[in-house]
Amino acid sequence: MVTVFQVEALQGYRVIDIACGSGDAQTLCLTDDDTVWSWGDGDYGKLGRGGSDGCKVPMKALEWLKWNVDHNSLWLLPSREQYIPEPKPPKKKLNLLLVASDSDDENEHASVRTALDHYRAEPIISMDTRPLEWGKGDYHRLGHGSDDHVRRPRQVQGLQGKKVIAIATGSLHCVCCTEDGEVYTWGDNDEGQLGDGTTNAIQRPRLVAALQGKKINRVACGSAHTLAWSTSKPANAGKLPTQVPMEYNHLQEIPIIALRNRLLLLHHISELFCPCIPMFDLEGRLDETGQGPSIGFDTLRGILISQGKEAAFRKVVQATMVRDRQHGPVVELNRIQVKRSRSKGGLAGPDGTKSVFGQMCAKMSSFSPDSLLLPHRVWKVKFVGESVDDCGGGYSESIAEMCEELQNGLTPLLIVTPNGRDESGANRDCFLLNPAAKSLLHMNMFRFLGVLLGIAIRTGSPLSLNLAEPVWKQLAGMNLTIADLSEVDKDFIPGLMYIRDNEATSEEFEAMSLPFTVPNASGQDIQLSSKYTHITLDNRAEYVRLAINYRLHEFDEQVAAVREGMARVVPVPLLSLFTGYELETMVCGSPDIPLHLLKSVATYKGIEPTASLIQWFWEVMESFSNTERSLFLRFVWGRTRLPRTIADFRGRDFVIQVLDKYNPPDHFLPESYTCFFLLKLPRYSCKQVLEEKLKYAIHFCKSIDTDDYARIALTGEPAADDSSDDSDNEDADSFASDSTQDYLTGH
Repeated sequence: MVTVFQVEALQGYRVIDIACGSGDAQTLCLTDDDTVWSWGDGDYGKLGRGGSDGCKVPMKALEWLKWNVDHNSLWLLPSREQYIPEPKPPKKKLNLLLVASDSDDENEHASVRTALDHYRAEPIISMDTRPLEWGKGDYHRLGHGSDDHVRRPRQVQGLQGKKVIAIATGSLHCVCCTEDGEVYTWGDNDEGQLGDGTTNAIQRPRLVAALQGKKINRVACGSAHTLAWSTSKPANAGKLPTQVPMEYNHLQEIPIIALRNRLLLLHHISELFCPCIPMFDLEGRLDETGQGPSIGFDTLRGILISQGKEAAFRKVVQATMVRDRQHGPVVELNRIQVKRSRSKGGLAGPDGTKSVFGQMCAKMSSFSPDSLLLPHRVWKVKFVGESVDDCGGGYSESIAEMCEELQNGLTPLLIVTPNGRDESGANRDCFLLNPAAKSLLHMNMFRFLGVLLGIAIRTGSPLSLNLAEPVWKQLAGMNLTIADLSEVDKDFIPGLMYIRDNEATSEEFEAMSLPFTVPNASGQDIQLSSKYTHITLDNRAEYVRLAINYRLHEFDEQVAAVREGMARVVPVPLLSLFTGYELETMVCGSPDIPLHLLKSVATYKGIEPTASLIQWFWEVMESFSNTERSLFLRFVWGRTRLPRTIADFRGRDFVIQVLDKYNPPDHFLPESYTCFFLLKLPRYSCKQVLEEKLKYAIHFCKSIDTDDYARIALTGEPAADDSSDDSDNEDADSFASDSTQDYLTGH
């Protein structure tokens, strides 16, 4: 039977808030005279009185004030310091609005939020309000930028100028929200509880970007999870859009309410199926009885909601996480030798073995299976000849170094797309797996590349790898299509169609002396058959079939090796539920398109930067999502990401030119010249028209060819009749207009 009794030490005081830890913990209490009382276990200074002694009765933890003029804020000091402020603080009552504490076997810390003005159920904040925290500091749970224990209350410096209205603590992490509705988290992140999409610990308060604009005003924590919510209902809550967005053209004829119901059904299906995913053999078939069609689980990848799939995937990953050590084996890497050993062909040593990537690949045999399942640092780095003490930075640096080497020619694993070599078409800034890299050493390197991809998924640390979409599709277990080939090699399908549809006679065909070979993705000619040496009128259909089949499967060996490496770190069969884009996002994160960088290289032709048309354009770009900005870059430059710095643009300007020849301008679409990073805009009458036309262009004008030749399927499907070839000679000026390189639009 539980006995309730009054705490005698608090008789005569009016208690307005109280919080308790768990297990061998402390209790904090706030009285209406602005005093914080604490009692219980005192380890790590969690009672806030400067020592580690515990006590069995309430004692004052915070009592005196210090007015800090420099920071224009109030500081609280332990009562034993007896500090009298100079200059004197303003004569306004101080109230502590919230007390939060938590404790268990791993968690022994406390936090208090302070504010000027009176205590209310809905606090009124009038000045800078920051949390105070003290106690055990490991896992950076105190937000002070270190893992030191703090025995006296200290303000969390990462929240300067922020008015904190709610705070909560978990076992090893903290969350708070501000008057502006922003949410900040810090501390341990093994379970993704900090909400930044990774599992990396955060040393100081960091804004949760995914909650921006949500106007959060309440937060709470569990042991390793976080909740944030708003008690104010948004103005548009529960409202359906009035029409289907333009980019979903196949859905235009379906009523909005029907689409809503379909979406709800898909969410319901995902909620039912995704928690059961670990129970199924994802490499098998839905129907093994022979009755009805045999459908693979991979057909569900476009039906299941992304969040549900990823939650199920993360649950399996977390269940296999090894947490008994801070980092994996210590490895020595020699970055100094990389430049010395770089050969004339660009490789760092034989087959890139002297590169940082090659060195790490050679050391993987010494890694135990468990060391690849760590949530953070899979290895600890010692750079030979460099004074680097790896507390996480050296490990991250080694990852970044390897990603750079994979894409700058120091290793033989990746090649630029054929479109990139020819500087035409889409995906020019993307890479493919090298089909010519087939030796035993190369296969080991591809396996290590797979290990890196798996580590990125498991640890939540994104890689800076710009692989073409067909690569991600194959890594997710999807088959390539003819459309995928055109995405990376725009001339391949038109070349085959020229051979297939050529009306030359047999003699004329033989006179062309076309070899029975096909260029692979790296440009090397591959003999397709030992039976034929040249293409003839009789065997050309066979040639087209063999050529397409080769190009669709030329990366199979390399992809298998990469997936084998990934399987050492993550459950590869589960990847069959994801699309290529979803897998890329899991490995590389969402690419950020910083508009300030694009603006910094923008120049204007035939129009002033202050003109309304230009202002509307940038406002529309600001409203675009990252995905739409990526589509815009593809439309105007044939790339999907911006260079990292202005220097990386290498003098290339983004040119916006006005088109005056079209009348009325609102009836025409923008034009782009990807070779020259040039966008031509008609003089639209308003921002709404500009947004509509630009959105249509980026969503539906993706192929860089004027006659739709590459988009014609080999089945003979005709191209659209409304495409137009406009050479625009009078406006070319200093820009050479090559129609096969441009995105042109229909009238």
